[in-house]
Amino acid sequence: MPKFQDLLEYAAAIAPVIGAATVNVHASAARAVADLAETSGLTPGFLSDLRFTLPLRPLTRRDLAVVYRYGDPAGREPSLREHLSQGALEEDREGGLRLTAAGLAFVHRLYDLHAAAAERVWAGNDLPGLAELAGRVLGAADRLPGGALELMAPPYEPEGAGAGLLLFNRLAALRYHRADAHAAAWRAAGLTAAGIVALAGGPVREGIEAETNRRDAMAYRALTEGERDIFYDGLLKLI
Repeated sequence: MPKFQDLLEYAAAIAPVIGAATVNVHASAARAVADLAETSGLTPGFLSDLRFTLPLRPLTRRDLAVVYRYGDPAGREPSLREHLSQGALEEDREGGLRLTAAGLAFVHRLYDLHAAAAERVWAGNDLPGLAELAGRVLGAADRLPGGALELMAPPYEPEGAGAGLLLFNRLAALRYHRADAHAAAWRAAGLTAAGIVALAGGPVREGIEAETNRRDAMAYRALTEGERDIFYDGLLKLI
């Protein structure tokens, strides 16, 4: 008997598992990241959130509004200015926010800490196999024009990166596929970002969640049914 009745059920089930697995590594690395911030004099902030995209491509404030679609643009500005004043980011004439050499060095050190945390908390699991499956799903995920995944993937993967780090960042990037699916679903229902945040449970919410699962599920067609079970069961062991 199949573990999941269909891809929609699978997408709904694996989404919180992906989230919990990435949170597990963040929590394990939190103390070391705080120490890095203190010794380097740089605030993690956007450097941590955008660690797997800024080394590859600049982002504008308009891009950040997509990535942080439920946030307040005015509330992000102080953090951006802090990164600029600390010398971790620089802004070009077109408004592109880029890592400086100091910012890139911070990201590389952050990657080292996340790699160590992943290898520690995920020890004994098939990280290379899971990383390969995550990469295939991410590669098959639809990049909606103007969406967050288009900005956040493919993730930055330095040469020699270990399987734990690759899996961690691929899963983090994959979450933006579901985020875009959710945004597309509530927009199709005629809602705004503020509207979906305030929306209570009921038929409209249930319909949006079902449409989110339908859109999100498409990426998992890159795996066979057996591979989907392996991916789900393997990630479940990481939380």
